Amino acid sequence: MSEYPAQETDSEPEARCVLVCQYQSCLKNGSAAVLAAFEAQQVPGVTVKGCSCQGQCNTGPTVRVTPDEIWYCRVKPSDVPLIVEQHLKDGKPVEALFNPRIHMRYYY
Repeated sequence: MSEYPAQETDSEPEARCVLVCQYQSCLKNGSAAVLAAFEAQQVPGVTVKGCSCQGQCNTGPTVRVTPDEIWYCRVKPSDVPLIVEQHLKDGKPVEALFNPRIHMRYYY
């Protein structure tokens, strides 16, 4: 028997959060419009927030979905409906928009 009591875990999964960078480079590339597009979509159980720099300035606007840890790059307002429908509602991330520095692909 263990000396430590078993920790209870929450049966509720962590709620998704969409973080849209609103720092200098991303703003210059249209992240305010991307944030507005996500805010207009209203997905139950998903929070949308503007955030500070996420360190991916050369691939902005950057969108990060937590707790999935999916990073999208060069997101345009026209990409938002696809991310909402495919990823946030159906659970299938949009691979075509993945940040290649974070989600590396290996080809043999």
